[in-house]
Amino acid sequence: MPVVDLPDEAATAALAARISALAEVGDVIALKGDLGCGKTSFARAFIRARGGAEEVPSPTFTLVQIYEVGSVAIWHFDLYRIRSPEEAWELGIEEAFADAISLIEWPERAAAVLPARRLDITLRQGPTQDSRRAELVGYGDWEARLAALATPGDAP
Repeated sequence: MPVVDLPDEAATAALAARISALAEVGDVIALKGDLGCGKTSFARAFIRARGGAEEVPSPTFTLVQIYEVGSVAIWHFDLYRIRSPEEAWELGIEEAFADAISLIEWPERAAAVLPARRLDITLRQGPTQDSRRAELVGYGDWEARLAALATPGDAP
């Protein structure tokens, strides 16, 4: 499991940009972690790295925001407020899995509906207020993609 130390928000954005370059339609990226650990910052940087120029708010109250970035749609879910995995179906999550890139905050709230082929990123507080630590676990072809992402001397 690759672990990446992120000393500041710029490092988080750089990791998001590197992962966004690997993402394809049908990919699911599950963003885990406590409140305030940087899930939305990661998603925002990911969307911007793909070319999204508009504002990228947290979908805490809308539950999902859809961004058309070039020929790809990115669905940004925040499942914190759902009560059961079945509610995710009502948000159109199945369509997102088939036709878009899905960024999912609080994926554990809908674990039963998540595809096995996905990338899990767990963000945790680092040693300083602005730092984070990211643990990346790839399933399916994500494991190979993460290995290709690493360059000599550093983690993904």
